[in-house]
Amino acid sequence: MRIVFMGTPDFAVPCLEKLLNMGEEVVGVFTQTDKPVGRKQILTPSEVKVFATEHSLPVFQPKTLRDGKALEILEELKPELIVVTAYGKILPKEIIDFPKYGCINIHASLLPAYRGAAPIQWSVINGDKKTGVTSMQMDVGLDTGDIIIQSETEIGENETAGELFDRLKFIGADVLEKTIGLIKNGELKRIKQDDEKATYVTQLDKSFSPVDFNKTALEIHNKVRGLNPWPVASFIMENQRFRLWETRVLGSTDKQAGCVIENENRLVVACGNNTSIELVTIQPEGKKKMAASDYLRGHKVLKGTILG
Repeated sequence: MRIVFMGTPDFAVPCLEKLLNMGEEVVGVFTQTDKPVGRKQILTPSEVKVFATEHSLPVFQPKTLRDGKALEILEELKPELIVVTAYGKILPKEIIDFPKYGCINIHASLLPAYRGAAPIQWSVINGDKKTGVTSMQMDVGLDTGDIIIQSETEIGENETAGELFDRLKFIGADVLEKTIGLIKNGELKRIKQDDEKATYVTQLDKSFSPVDFNKTALEIHNKVRGLNPWPVASFIMENQRFRLWETRVLGSTDKQAGCVIENENRLVVACGNNTSIELVTIQPEGKKKMAASDYLRGHKVLKGTILG
């Protein structure tokens, strides 16, 4: 089958690789334009572009899909199907309707839950017990298309968004393979989404990082997991900013929220609703991340210190 693939980050690479391993004819790859990265703002290609280039696939990086030029490219490529995985651009109707089999999207949630950006992070932040991947027939709405296949997986109690991301991208590739099999065999059935059960999420940024110790230990723990590896939770201790990479929920306490209640072999802090949490891995600003126990060996943190 002649397929155009649209994707940008690492999450999309296994889907593109799966298409090649299946022997599909990938006639073109659309990905976002190269972006400046790091302190030196070095122009860097997306992970999908790197993979596509390594496999001699034609790459296209239109700044917009709405000026007619992207459609002209598709008219030359003549795809029977477009596969979209974390592309990061909204497809206009003329592109969605162009291929014989339309556009299939691989989305990292159990739709209609978590339409929009960052579904993996938000499922962890919200403390969900399970999530999954959905393949859907795209329409002009934001993740509103009919469901084709869903694959569920449990979320570990200490699993980070990054760890879940690394599992879901391969589940997504398997879902894509099954979806294409249904299309080829003429067995594709679509299930309309229940819009009344839909939830929407937005992209995360560094403004989400600060921890509020008035929240319960479990809420904080879920936030820390959900913001790992980016943008990473943070807190203030003795006027210094720390990034917070790893925590563990502990027992009850009657101390004030934000108060350090253990400071020798581990760093334990009181939280809201009489709960407590261990700060396992921290990172002082400008330094490497480390075990909190190692930090305590070189720095004295008094019991009763209030974290912000």
